[in-house]
Amino acid sequence: MGPSPTAHALAGANPRRFLAAESVDVVQLPAMEGPQSVLAYLQHAAAGQGPLLVWVTGQLMVPSRRGGGLHLALRESTPATVRYTGLPWAWLTRTLSAHAGPALLMVDAEADAGVWPHAAEAVRDGRVFEGVPVFGVITEAGAEPAKEAGPYTRAFLDCLRAGDPTAGPVLDVRAVHQKALAEGEFEGRMLAVQYGLPGPVLANHGEGGPPRVPAAEAGGASVPARPAGPARVPAEQGVPGPEAVPSSRDGILAEILAAAHAGRHNEAAAMAAAWEQHSLRRSGPDSPEAGLWTEVRADLARLAGDHARAAELWMAAVRGRLARGGARESETLAALKRAHYCWQHSGPRAVPLAPSLLALWEQVPGAEGAAADIRARLRECQDAPPTTAR
Repeated sequence: MGPSPTAHALAGANPRRFLAAESVDVVQLPAMEGPQSVLAYLQHAAAGQGPLLVWVTGQLMVPSRRGGGLHLALRESTPATVRYTGLPWAWLTRTLSAHAGPALLMVDAEADAGVWPHAAEAVRDGRVFEGVPVFGVITEAGAEPAKEAGPYTRAFLDCLRAGDPTAGPVLDVRAVHQKALAEGEFEGRMLAVQYGLPGPVLANHGEGGPPRVPAAEAGGASVPARPAGPARVPAEQGVPGPEAVPSSRDGILAEILAAAHAGRHNEAAAMAAAWEQHSLRRSGPDSPEAGLWTEVRADLARLAGDHARAAELWMAAVRGRLARGGARESETLAALKRAHYCWQHSGPRAVPLAPSLLALWEQVPGAEGAAADIRARLRECQDAPPTTAR
């Protein structure tokens, strides 16, 4: 593939300013030799801590023979060779889903008329997302190579430069995405891609244009950006945690629970874990904010049917409340009762969890009945005759 104007625009916009982190690594992957090289860079980026932004541009293809899913074309890719020379889209989403912190995949890609139905179906059935927050567009490739960056990327970068004076230090990706869709001048068919809740990823600078840097040579490209080392976002930079904006937190919780009730348990758990990691970095492991997200994850495990894991998480939340001096608080008792309920439904895993649960009940006033229940269950298990496999 030839140089990509969209990738040139991204490089020239100084991606280091995009990420809501104190210090940022930027790796550009233009015209890579093959999918394994791209995958190695992506895995390295996903292994880091903090927010992760990957911006993908280029052409989507599907193998011309024996079917196959969407691929991002790399250098020398053709429909006949993309199975071996392109990056399978599933590799991209699977790698990003393993990232511990907030992650965002931005897409401004093209698909020709033959690939268009495959791309549209992948957006409809969720294969483009696979639990990763994804925003952007897929546009129909023109007869001639584009001479300027795609309208979505241009509009999105303009929004990043302008910022939002009414918002905090972090931009709402969904709002920027919708504004870019409204302001972009699209020609031909366009698929808008919007999925998930990326968390605190994009910084709100709200200044004029950022300084220019030399444009990178580009083809089908992805630009991973992540904090350099274990960077912590300082308080004055102010990535807003759930405790800072209650109404925003309520909306986040509602979206997470909606995903869980719809059966998208992995997606819900990933979003909650990302916000928990953010709270840990911002406020510390002993903070009420981190404890809140532990309780959210516990309830998500219960909804997913993993009662043993739910019991473990509820017990971890109770330990946090006890460490903050909340032995006599009603919220501590309520959390411990939830842990006990989930423990009762943990099946064979209840026995190894029992000592930890019993130790917690012994620290809470008026817990004699619950403690007696645990001891009775343990005696039943000890007295039960062994089973014989047949």
